[in-house]
Amino acid sequence: MFIITKWWYVLPIDGTVKMYWGFPFAFMGEGFHTSMSLQFFTIEFLADFAFYFIIILVMVLVFLKWLPTNKIPKIFTKTVWVLTLILLIGFGFIVTTSNPIFHSKRNYDWHVLTTGYVWIWQSS
Repeated sequence: MFIITKWWYVLPIDGTVKMYWGFPFAFMGEGFHTSMSLQFFTIEFLADFAFYFIIILVMVLVFLKWLPTNKIPKIFTKTVWVLTLILLIGFGFIVTTSNPIFHSKRNYDWHVLTTGYVWIWQSS
């Protein structure tokens, strides 16, 4: 969903070391029941989505207020749509093939070992 994200290398209480992703909150992580599964946390995801939406909305409003508007070429618009569809299809494929588990929120504590930032197409 987001081009740049934060990764979290954490030690869940009474668990093994796992990777989680999301900024400012970790909304996706490795599952506990099998090595290829993922966990998704809905409340953290919605908070991240709202954060990004507000930031992008403010940037667009500032851009529209101070800079003159020009007609955007159709090739640019089509390119953005194609990239968006590729990202959506990619994330849909990852979610449907990973034996996912959806939780409303993370119901365990963890100890953060290290964090970093990564492009979504890079492995962390």
